[in-house]
Amino acid sequence: MAPKTAVILAAGLGTRLGGKPKGLLRIAGREILYRTIVLLKRNGVEEFVIVTNGRYAPLYREFLEKHGFEAELIINPEPEKGNGHSLHLAKVGVSGSFILVMSDHVYSEAFVERAVKGNGLIADRNPGWVDVKEATKVRVREGHVEGIGKGLKEWDAVDTGFFVLDDGIFSVTSALEEEKGGDYSLSEVVGRAGIEVTFVDGLAWTDVDTPEDVKRARKMLVKTAVKGTGDGFISRHLNRKVSTEISALLVERTSPNAMTAFTFLLGLLSAILTLANLPLSGVLYQMSSILDGVDGEIARAQMRTSRLGGYVDSLLDRYVDGSFLAFLAYSTLREPLWYAVALLALLGSVMVSYSTERFKGAFCRDAYSEISALRKLPGKRDERVFLTMLFLLYPAQASIKALFLLLALITNARVALTTYLISRKVSQSKTI
Repeated sequence: MAPKTAVILAAGLGTRLGGKPKGLLRIAGREILYRTIVLLKRNGVEEFVIVTNGRYAPLYREFLEKHGFEAELIINPEPEKGNGHSLHLAKVGVSGSFILVMSDHVYSEAFVERAVKGNGLIADRNPGWVDVKEATKVRVREGHVEGIGKGLKEWDAVDTGFFVLDDGIFSVTSALEEEKGGDYSLSEVVGRAGIEVTFVDGLAWTDVDTPEDVKRARKMLVKTAVKGTGDGFISRHLNRKVSTEISALLVERTSPNAMTAFTFLLGLLSAILTLANLPLSGVLYQMSSILDGVDGEIARAQMRTSRLGGYVDSLLDRYVDGSFLAFLAYSTLREPLWYAVALLALLGSVMVSYSTERFKGAFCRDAYSEISALRKLPGKRDERVFLTMLFLLYPAQASIKALFLLLALITNARVALTTYLISRKVSQSKTI
């Protein structure tokens, strides 16, 4: 069970970032401290203690009031001393077990979920988003810290700046206070205490000391904002590679709602262009499919996700797909039989998403998480849009008919298989 109290060290002067409080730096539209507090609250933390300096205290108070957070502020009058001294000052605000984090570290939700369940120093043996040369290394023996520091030549993992401690650590800080007059680092505290080490490997986290670190943290937040399940083959291997790069450029400049509106209008434009230029309409349709991932990526990176946003986005996608196929059929088909095939393609396209959404509505579960086989079935929106673009690059009457026939077969077969898999899952499960 995660501790109910968290201590956040925020007394540093931020000299390499222009003397600004690093905890209040906005990355991907949110302050670092906002992310830390929200993620910890989601994982059971109820009380917060922030150790800062006298100059930054008013800024942190304003931040807390703005977002409705409650926290005890402890002033470190000597912020030029090592951060071990800041930890020592926090002893008046905690008792029992507590989480200790740095205000200049950015953590993903997945990392925090794992880290709060650990003990002692949370270390990473496979860090992907930090400059290892500049990172604090940890040497571990029998599950405890044997050595710690940036200059270690032999080491086992990297210090993530996340700790799960108890108030016994203050006996170590008290001894160091007397020995060093209050000027000592957190690494010295950890090294002397020889605390336990918990490995949380390969999950996204980074620290922010320089402008280059800010860029890396922004990219990390976007890259890890991709939804876990539900993407089709084209999204996984093409669309997401492009959309995350676009999201990284736009995440500080726009909102999820603005991107949803822009993508919707681009999709409608691609549908109308089927009346004039089929290759261009197909390319714009595929572009709208790529951009369709941007609003969600930005929303997750900015911590602005909402059920309403996802609901509206899904509805607009159906309008775009329906409009595109309807305009395409109107502009290219002449025989009634092929109008019927086009209608089947349109209905199947709508029913692909409806079949999984109704599962969520009926059972309050995500179909792709519950039934992994659904992820392998062809016919998801990203695949249909890409297929449509390919057929329209060199349009001919025969290729348009083949496209509608293929879409009708793939989508309706997928709906039938989805229904079968869901029925089997429900009949076998005792929890649904």
